[in-house]
Amino acid sequence: MHLVWDIMVESGQISVTDYVRITSTECARIFNIYTRKGAILPGSDADIIIFNPNSSFEITAKSHHSRSDTNVYEGRRGKGKVEVTIAGGRIVWENDELKIVPGSGKYVEMPPFTYLLNGIDKGDVEYLSSHRAPVKRFKSTD
Repeated sequence: MHLVWDIMVESGQISVTDYVRITSTECARIFNIYTRKGAILPGSDADIIIFNPNSSFEITAKSHHSRSDTNVYEGRRGKGKVEVTIAGGRIVWENDELKIVPGSGKYVEMPPFTYLLNGIDKGDVEYLSSHRAPVKRFKSTD
Protein backbone atom coordinates (compact mmCIF):
# COMPACT_ATOMS: atom_id res chain seq x y z
CA MET A 1 0.00 0.00 0.00
CA HIS A 2 2.75 2.43 0.93
CA LEU A 3 4.73 1.71 -2.25
CA VAL A 4 1.76 2.75 -4.41
CA TRP A 5 1.57 5.98 -2.43
CA ASP A 6 5.30 6.67 -2.83
CA ILE A 7 5.46 5.95 -6.54
CA MET A 8 2.08 7.02 -7.83
CA VAL A 9 0.54 9.66 -5.56
CA GLU A 10 3.67 11.52 -4.47
CA SER A 11 4.77 11.79 -8.10
CA GLY A 12 1.35 13.07 -9.21
CA GLN A 13 0.63 10.09 -11.48
CA ILE A 14 -2.66 9.32 -9.68
CA SER A 15 -4.91 11.27 -7.34
CA VAL A 16 -5.62 10.45 -3.69
CA THR A 17 -9.12 9.42 -4.81
CA ASP A 18 -7.65 6.91 -7.28
CA TYR A 19 -5.32 5.62 -4.56
CA VAL A 20 -8.33 4.83 -2.35
CA ARG A 21 -10.14 3.21 -5.26
CA ILE A 22 -7.15 1.00 -6.14
CA THR A 23 -6.33 -0.06 -2.58
CA SER A 24 -9.84 -0.48 -1.24
CA THR A 25 -12.79 -0.39 -3.60
CA GLU A 26 -11.22 -2.39 -6.44
CA CYS A 27 -9.82 -4.99 -4.04
CA ALA A 28 -13.30 -5.51 -2.60
CA ARG A 29 -14.70 -5.86 -6.13
CA ILE A 30 -12.05 -8.42 -7.07
CA PHE A 31 -12.88 -10.52 -3.98
CA ASN A 32 -16.61 -10.09 -4.69
CA ILE A 33 -17.35 -8.45 -1.32
CA TYR A 34 -18.17 -4.93 -2.54
CA THR A 35 -20.28 -3.12 -1.05
CA ARG A 36 -19.88 -5.06 2.20
CA LYS A 37 -16.23 -3.92 2.11
CA GLY A 38 -14.54 -1.18 0.09
CA ALA A 39 -17.28 1.43 0.50
CA ILE A 40 -18.54 3.90 3.04
CA LEU A 41 -22.26 3.35 2.57
CA PRO A 42 -25.22 2.41 4.76
CA GLY A 43 -24.91 -1.33 5.53
CA SER A 44 -21.19 -1.48 4.70
CA ASP A 45 -18.57 -2.32 7.32
CA ALA A 46 -16.92 1.05 6.65
CA ASP A 47 -13.47 0.15 7.95
CA ILE A 48 -11.47 3.37 7.79
CA ILE A 49 -7.80 4.29 8.10
CA ILE A 50 -6.27 7.63 8.97
CA PHE A 51 -3.18 7.81 6.76
CA ASN A 52 -0.41 10.33 7.35
CA PRO A 53 1.51 10.76 4.06
CA ASN A 54 4.20 12.87 5.76
CA SER A 55 5.16 10.29 8.37
CA SER A 56 7.90 7.73 7.87
CA PHE A 57 8.84 4.44 9.47
CA GLU A 58 11.48 1.72 9.47
CA ILE A 59 10.47 -1.69 8.19
CA THR A 60 11.34 -4.48 10.63
CA ALA A 61 10.13 -8.01 11.23
CA LYS A 62 9.49 -7.08 14.87
CA SER A 63 7.08 -4.29 13.94
CA HIS A 64 4.89 -6.53 11.78
CA HIS A 65 2.12 -8.70 13.13
CA SER A 66 3.29 -11.88 11.46
CA ARG A 67 4.49 -15.32 12.42
CA SER A 68 7.56 -14.81 10.27
CA ASP A 69 10.71 -13.65 12.03
CA THR A 70 12.25 -12.15 8.89
CA ASN A 71 11.32 -9.43 6.43
CA VAL A 72 12.91 -8.97 3.00
CA TYR A 73 12.62 -5.19 3.46
CA GLU A 74 14.32 -5.21 6.89
CA GLY A 75 15.91 -1.84 7.67
CA ARG A 76 14.38 0.09 4.77
CA ARG A 77 12.48 3.30 5.36
CA GLY A 78 8.89 3.75 4.26
CA LYS A 79 7.01 6.99 3.68
CA GLY A 80 3.42 7.38 4.76
CA LYS A 81 1.95 5.60 7.73
CA VAL A 82 -1.40 4.38 8.96
CA GLU A 83 -1.92 6.29 12.21
CA VAL A 84 -5.38 4.96 13.17
CA THR A 85 -7.59 2.15 11.91
CA ILE A 86 -11.29 2.06 12.71
CA ALA A 87 -13.14 -1.23 12.12
CA GLY A 88 -16.72 -1.90 13.05
CA GLY A 89 -16.91 1.50 14.73
CA ARG A 90 -13.98 0.72 17.08
CA ILE A 91 -10.40 1.94 17.03
CA VAL A 92 -8.34 -1.21 16.40
CA TRP A 93 -4.94 0.37 15.65
CA GLU A 94 -3.50 3.50 17.25
CA ASN A 95 -0.04 4.63 18.42
CA ASP A 96 1.54 1.59 16.71
CA GLU A 97 -0.53 -0.68 18.92
CA LEU A 98 -3.05 -3.33 17.85
CA LYS A 99 -6.11 -3.00 20.08
CA ILE A 100 -8.21 -6.09 19.38
CA VAL A 101 -9.13 -9.23 21.24
CA PRO A 102 -8.23 -12.46 19.41
CA GLY A 103 -11.38 -13.97 17.93
CA SER A 104 -13.21 -10.65 17.63
CA GLY A 105 -13.05 -10.63 13.82
CA LYS A 106 -15.89 -11.67 11.55
CA TYR A 107 -15.75 -14.11 8.67
CA VAL A 108 -16.68 -12.43 5.40
CA GLU A 109 -17.87 -14.94 2.82
CA MET A 110 -16.54 -14.31 -0.66
CA PRO A 111 -19.01 -15.63 -3.25
CA PRO A 112 -17.43 -17.01 -6.46
CA PHE A 113 -17.54 -15.46 -9.91
CA THR A 114 -16.48 -11.86 -9.51
CA TYR A 115 -16.57 -9.49 -12.45
CA LEU A 116 -13.11 -10.81 -13.38
CA LEU A 117 -14.69 -14.12 -14.40
CA ASN A 118 -17.61 -12.73 -16.40
CA GLY A 119 -16.12 -13.98 -19.68
CA ILE A 120 -15.51 -17.53 -18.46
CA ASP A 121 -18.21 -20.14 -18.89
CA LYS A 122 -19.22 -21.05 -15.35
CA GLY A 123 -19.74 -24.68 -16.35
CA ASP A 124 -16.09 -24.91 -17.43
CA VAL A 125 -14.97 -23.31 -14.19
CA GLU A 126 -16.99 -25.79 -12.12
CA TYR A 127 -15.64 -28.71 -14.14
CA LEU A 128 -12.01 -27.57 -13.85
CA SER A 129 -12.35 -26.81 -10.13
CA SER A 130 -13.70 -30.34 -9.54
CA HIS A 131 -10.29 -31.81 -10.39
CA ARG A 132 -8.45 -32.77 -7.25
CA ALA A 133 -4.74 -32.97 -6.48
CA PRO A 134 -2.43 -34.78 -6.61
CA VAL A 135 -2.19 -34.84 -10.36
CA LYS A 136 -0.16 -37.79 -11.69
CA ARG A 137 2.37 -36.62 -14.23
CA PHE A 138 4.35 -38.81 -16.59
CA LYS A 139 7.76 -38.05 -18.03
CA SER A 140 8.13 -38.22 -21.76
CA THR A 141 10.33 -41.04 -23.03
CA ASP A 142 11.45 -38.99 -26.05
